[in-house]
Amino acid sequence: MGRAGRVAIRDGLRPLQEELRADFTVVNGENASHGMGLTAEHAKLLLDAGADCVTLGDHAFDQKDMLRFIDTESRILRPLNFAKVAPGRGHRLFTDRRGRKVLVLQVLGQVFMKRAFDDPFSAVDEILRKHPLGGQAQMILVDMHCEATSEKMGMGHYCDGRASLVVGTHTHVPTADAQILPSGTGYLTDAGMCGDYNSVIGMEKAEPMRRFVTGMAKERFQPAGGEATLSGVLVETDDRTGRATSIRMVRKGGRLEPTLP
Repeated sequence: MGRAGRVAIRDGLRPLQEELRADFTVVNGENASHGMGLTAEHAKLLLDAGADCVTLGDHAFDQKDMLRFIDTESRILRPLNFAKVAPGRGHRLFTDRRGRKVLVLQVLGQVFMKRAFDDPFSAVDEILRKHPLGGQAQMILVDMHCEATSEKMGMGHYCDGRASLVVGTHTHVPTADAQILPSGTGYLTDAGMCGDYNSVIGMEKAEPMRRFVTGMAKERFQPAGGEATLSGVLVETDDRTGRATSIRMVRKGGRLEPTLP
């Protein structure tokens, strides 16, 4: 989220990867540029910082240079169920640091979203049918980018046993429900933002609070610039089945640094 989040990734991602012995890292870059979308320059920063894949979201093309850049950089994914004429792609099979195949796909929800996107469930189903878990793909990650908690949970159960991890993004607020679903899919309703939590979902507090209190806008929203917390989730999987064997939330720095082991 904004510059604070980019700095947290730039300075903190590689040490965190070493600490966690991470083999593959996905970063959602949806709000990395001024809180709205992602520029090509900032996409390169996230990739150079250690991201193996960068996902976007409903603000995928708010920064216009991404319309061209996404076709030149296969490590950036936009939502599967975006407009069919949109550039880029919504899924890709990657290779992790140990040579295993990792399928990443992103999809947009429909509930409470400003635009009516295509059905996310059928979009995901089409890809998962072609890539059964434990087959060509030894790990499958679904980034469910949407507003409604219920829709994220629905996608988690819909993919249970067919994906290694379903993780929600978009609401900027980390949830405390990391779990492994009955058929072996890791699930977290929202990974939270990498940004300054002394804010209103990553924005400087004054203008959002003014609008809540008065109903009137005075200025544009500006991303908060204080020390960021790097937020996310770590999942470990079985190499043979692709199912999750453990899952835990990740918090580093800033206001959300955990105090419990």
